[in-house]
Amino acid sequence: MTPGHEHTPHHGGSHGHHHEQHDDSGQAEILDLDAEVLAEHIADITAWLPLKAEPRQIVDLGCGTGAGTFALLERFPDAHVTAVDTSAGHLQLLREKACARGVQDRVRTVQADLDTDHWPDLGTPDLVWASASMHHMAHPTRALAGVHELLVPGGLFAVVELDGFPRFLPADAPEERPGLEERAHAATDSFHAEHVPHRGADWGPMLTAARFAVEDERTITVNIAGSRSETIGRYALGSLQRIRGVAAPALDAADLAALDELLDESGPKSILRRDDLAVRTERTVWAARRA
Repeated sequence: MTPGHEHTPHHGGSHGHHHEQHDDSGQAEILDLDAEVLAEHIADITAWLPLKAEPRQIVDLGCGTGAGTFALLERFPDAHVTAVDTSAGHLQLLREKACARGVQDRVRTVQADLDTDHWPDLGTPDLVWASASMHHMAHPTRALAGVHELLVPGGLFAVVELDGFPRFLPADAPEERPGLEERAHAATDSFHAEHVPHRGADWGPMLTAARFAVEDERTITVNIAGSRSETIGRYALGSLQRIRGVAAPALDAADLAALDELLDESGPKSILRRDDLAVRTERTVWAARRA
């Protein structure tokens, strides 16, 4: 899912709209940082999945640069993954990582727009994984039907969605403009309501309507600080840079100036110089079976 309208940070892969297709190195960096910071949480989710047997064929819808793909390959050592994305650049990075890790023979990449009527041949998976990709679908009902048709009978569909974009700063930061981060996020609300209306949706009823049996649901609270501060700093910088592109017109001059000071990498108030950052968010997982 490559958010070409700057409704980033994205947290998974690339969605299926041609008008938003965007091979963006900055977006790839955000996805890689997200994968690094949240690696333990992704591993926890793959371990939690209510599988009846270890999957052999997996499809990763909206794979991005491979956070889910590689977590699944590690969790299921006998599995093969078909990684699907709209972004040729992200898929190239994924292939390079697969070669570096020596798992290239277990990965197949497919460039595809999942908002079209006809999907390419993605095999017959017994597990389909979609992390932060379903909310980007222009026609989620059609996409859910496509997954239902794709899965083998008894196969599992794992939908992972962030309840909101991560927060990084303390509530009283920065000193001259406390609460700036929340105001910046609020300034993007109307944009996201228009362009990604399914963000934060409850996928349970939609999965049921698509003839899946929802077997379990879990919400994971993420609050990471401390030892990975350098990575978290770069993650915060990239995320807020992209939020600025949408929020700027709705922020007052003082807030915009304070935000720009945080985003000035060489400045004294750069977010990279802060030692009080954390990654705070929630993600919800639905495990649904094709009857």
